[in-house]
Amino acid sequence: SAGLTQEQKEFQKVALDFATKEMAPHMAEWDEKEIFPVETMRKAAQLGFGGIYVKPDVGGSGLSRLDTSIIFEALSTGCTSTTAYMSIHNMCVWMIDTFGNEEQRRRFCPSLCSMEKFASYCLTEPGSGSDAASLLTSAQRKGDTYVLNGSKAFISGGGDTDVYVVMCRTGGPGPKGISCLVLEKGTPGLSFGKKEKKVGWNSQPTRAVIFEDCVVPVGNRLGAEGQGFSIAMKGLNGGRINIASCSLGAAHASVLLAQEHLTVRKQFGEPLANNQYLQFRLAEMATRLVAARLMVRNAARALQEGREDASVLCSMAKLFATDECFAICNQALQMHGGYGYLKDYAVQQFVRDIRVHQILEGTNEVMRMIVARNLLQG
Repeated sequence: SAGLTQEQKEFQKVALDFATKEMAPHMAEWDEKEIFPVETMRKAAQLGFGGIYVKPDVGGSGLSRLDTSIIFEALSTGCTSTTAYMSIHNMCVWMIDTFGNEEQRRRFCPSLCSMEKFASYCLTEPGSGSDAASLLTSAQRKGDTYVLNGSKAFISGGGDTDVYVVMCRTGGPGPKGISCLVLEKGTPGLSFGKKEKKVGWNSQPTRAVIFEDCVVPVGNRLGAEGQGFSIAMKGLNGGRINIASCSLGAAHASVLLAQEHLTVRKQFGEPLANNQYLQFRLAEMATRLVAARLMVRNAARALQEGREDASVLCSMAKLFATDECFAICNQALQMHGGYGYLKDYAVQQFVRDIRVHQILEGTNEVMRMIVARNLLQG
């Protein structure tokens, strides 16, 4: 909590208490049984965590990007997978709040902020992951409607959520031909693939989302035609900070688990905590965690202030924090020895849940491309 205002420390405490009491005791069960903890997330929404950086007039909390990062880091100590889904949901509500007109904001945002309804972000396709601008899902304009055809892959919440923020092609090839439509569950022609079996992130379902002649009113388009790719990328700048913040929470929890294990576990007649090699490794883990946290919070401030370098700082923070935090969690598992590989011990779940953070919201290879491009273009 160093450097935080009193108000931010209060947000942090509320989120940590919620993570400790409402999430951590159920984390292993949600993972093992693949439970999407709807009621727990609705309790979190009562604390204002369903639309953290959404404007208050439509039910949001109106907090800053830094406040949001602090909250997601704290929640992630209780269940990284569930918090990561909540971060995606928050990104979707923010996109509707920011780019939607008044009618759209008032129609969609209140029920999403309360988590009476849940949202999914639909960008990735079977044939376009990192190359998102090559997406093929098409929306043909017919009078006051669009007819939507195509499919999306790896959609968090797919099939269980109520609102789908979909990037689709309304024009020619490339990013300028992409628009953003909001679909509601129950739209004729909207269907879902099988529930994917994943290494981690098991408290949130992942499915393909399929569109077959879905008729969507023009009134469900966010922004102008051709603005969709810009909307998607602006959403992802915040999404990258959010997912990096979830990584911080997992790493923080893993450092504490390692600290406890080194104190309790004895080998060669004394506690592991007396071993200087392990002391040094623990010190390195804590140092890397603090460095990653500072990078993420710096990027959050830049995004909040609308600074020109915000996008590249978000990419740097996402790259550094997700790589470093995975290494921290993995080292914590190693310190547990054989126990770390048992599902009775939480550290292995943090390792499994955090691994995908290096892939989604833009792979870390793409983050390197963004940073390099920024440097080389001067």
